[in-house]
Amino acid sequence: MGKSLLGFPFLFYRRPFGEKRALTVSFGPFLGMTAGRKFFRDGSLIRETMTSQKNIRFILAYDGSRYHGWQRQKNAQSIQGVLEDGIQRMTGQPATLIASGRTDAGVHALHQVCHFMTRSDILPESFRRGLNSLVRPDIFIREAAYVPLDFHARYGAKSKTYEYRILNRRQPDIFLRFYSWHIRVKLDMDEMKKCLGLLPGRRDFSSFRSSGSGNIDPVREMRRAEIRTSGGGLLYLLFEAEGFLRHMVRNVVGTLVDVGLGKMDAEDFGRILESRDRREAGIKAPAQGLFLKMVRYE
Repeated sequence: MGKSLLGFPFLFYRRPFGEKRALTVSFGPFLGMTAGRKFFRDGSLIRETMTSQKNIRFILAYDGSRYHGWQRQKNAQSIQGVLEDGIQRMTGQPATLIASGRTDAGVHALHQVCHFMTRSDILPESFRRGLNSLVRPDIFIREAAYVPLDFHARYGAKSKTYEYRILNRRQPDIFLRFYSWHIRVKLDMDEMKKCLGLLPGRRDFSSFRSSGSGNIDPVREMRRAEIRTSGGGLLYLLFEAEGFLRHMVRNVVGTLVDVGLGKMDAEDFGRILESRDRREAGIKAPAQGLFLKMVRYE
């Protein structure tokens, strides 16, 4: 307990998860602040006493190379598990993070959205700063905010965009080996573009659904399917849909690469799409080239 320059008492409070000290103002109303609020020394608010249920949304990016996907697992490290453990360390209470979708082992995210319910008085920005200080640098929470209690990261999503990266040149790039699929033989871009033009629309994508999928309905609306090129032999395949089946993007990409290599043509691709038979399609592309690029809610 001490006194401020104005003669009002104050308390210092050290957060268990960081170095910074926080100030609890006992006579906040006299200083233009609400009693019970806690601040970092730079003046930013850490927490505000509230006991009602709250819904907090995170927007985050992660490098999936070291993780066995998003979903928590008993004997393997996952993105969800690491973040939930961090939240529990901060609040002393278990939490369940719900994501827009579960990425597989080795898959990355540029814009993943998740949310969790809590009665903690820790504010969203303080969760963001605290968790970023607790987790490895290959996970980063970009934004944190309160959202309505009925917000649901998975069921509220209107569309998702995935990006698949291919390094199409003779020599590999050791710095891209965890972030692209290296294909040495030059791909036929024109024929691949013809195939991509067959994908938009509402259709049955059973041909590109892996076995073991929990999706009962194989019909999805593909809103965009395109390819872009960049310097150094990088190709970017973009897919936007209202939702995706298990391994759907990777199975589509594997079949497109077969087309690009001349093993089949656009007519064959169309026949595979209409066959609704996974055995007719190409291989599943490696996980490391896939990125969750965007999730939209409007």
